[in-house]
Amino acid sequence: MQKLSELLAEYQSVVLGTQGSNGYPFSSYAPFYYDDEQVYIFISNIATHAKNIQTTPQASALFIEDESKSENIFARKRISLQCDVTFVSRDDETFNTVMENFQDKFDANMVTMLMGMKDFNLYALKPIYGEATFGFGEAYHIGGEKMNELVTRTGDSGHK
Repeated sequence: MQKLSELLAEYQSVVLGTQGSNGYPFSSYAPFYYDDEQVYIFISNIATHAKNIQTTPQASALFIEDESKSENIFARKRISLQCDVTFVSRDDETFNTVMENFQDKFDANMVTMLMGMKDFNLYALKPIYGEATFGFGEAYHIGGEKMNELVTRTGDSGHK
């Protein structure tokens, strides 16, 4: 079965859906790193999506094929994850490991500069449910022990 990490390898950013204090959804994006279990984002407290996840620690994460690469606008490849969000302290050993991976994936100098800004924080998005669609009739659930594998859909929604 195909792993989520293989599918996410082609993406550099994730579209985030968070809930605002007014109850309405808010969409934004952030660069991300995926470690085969969780999606990590490093974002500023000033950003609306950071304030939203600090208040309501849940988010949707959408990875979608670039329009220019899709042969059919109605059938773009996409992966959508519903996630619980946790703050990762700079004192946590996970912080350094993940940030080293951010430096490897992106401009290391930029990541180092952002790490020096104390309003930037690391958050882990743990998938609790997900779907992947690769065209008409080719849809999967995200499942497996670590919520990181494609699972053939059986007709039920699977949504929690």
